[in-house]
Amino acid sequence: MFDSGFGGLTVARAVMDLLPAEDLVYVGDTGRYPYGPRQLAEVRTFAQQITRTLVEELGVKLVVVACNTAAAAGLSELRFAFDVPIVGVIAPGARAAVSATRNGRVGVIGTVGTIASGAYQREVRSLRMTQDGRRVELVCAACPGFVEFVERGELASEQVHVLAERLLDPVRRGGVDTLLLGCTHYPFLARTISDVMGREVVLVSSADETAFEVRAILERTGIGRRTAAKGQHRFISSGDVDAFRDLGTRLLGPELDVPVESRGWG
Repeated sequence: MFDSGFGGLTVARAVMDLLPAEDLVYVGDTGRYPYGPRQLAEVRTFAQQITRTLVEELGVKLVVVACNTAAAAGLSELRFAFDVPIVGVIAPGARAAVSATRNGRVGVIGTVGTIASGAYQREVRSLRMTQDGRRVELVCAACPGFVEFVERGELASEQVHVLAERLLDPVRRGGVDTLLLGCTHYPFLARTISDVMGREVVLVSSADETAFEVRAILERTGIGRRTAAKGQHRFISSGDVDAFRDLGTRLLGPELDVPVESRGWG
């Protein structure tokens, strides 16, 4: 799986917990983060470069695009170009949010690129209605700056709280009862986001739903690893590998307290 940096570790944690026997290769493209402000065509190129490395050089059997911006930019192109299952984080997150809402008003926050792409808007529109038949109303807000706070390890500072107050105002005023964290970095800011939104608003992360989708694909295709042995975990960064290991260990846990490989693209 890959992400622009550390956000995808939320998905990695969910996959490790649900599928402990599976080997996992995680690429954090920290040398080129953040993806959110970049042109989608550029992000699409990044996604193709990393996926080619994972599939053609490292021989993975399935790829998780653990980055909402990259999924919005190029998921369909990746599925066309590579002969392995490609899983994104947008559809699983949207399904979970629509299932969770009680009043039919769902908020989505993400990077500028993800929100501008319309990916979540299209996905929720395709779902159309809640389980009890009400049409879903979507309130979207871009949150520039959140990713950078996570990448610096500032998860609960006064500055990030002030920024959250400002950026989350549109979804608060929209009366949502469910907020989809449309960037895999954002669960690391869940406490701050919850404080701003109010405890009555349900926060939905795509990480667990994505892990369930991965399991379903492995079972359906018969490529899951059938062993009691614990899988091996490998981490690659395009930036400072020591910084990646240090912050990654704080965010993911002891699994990342290992040598991180260095790899660049472009």
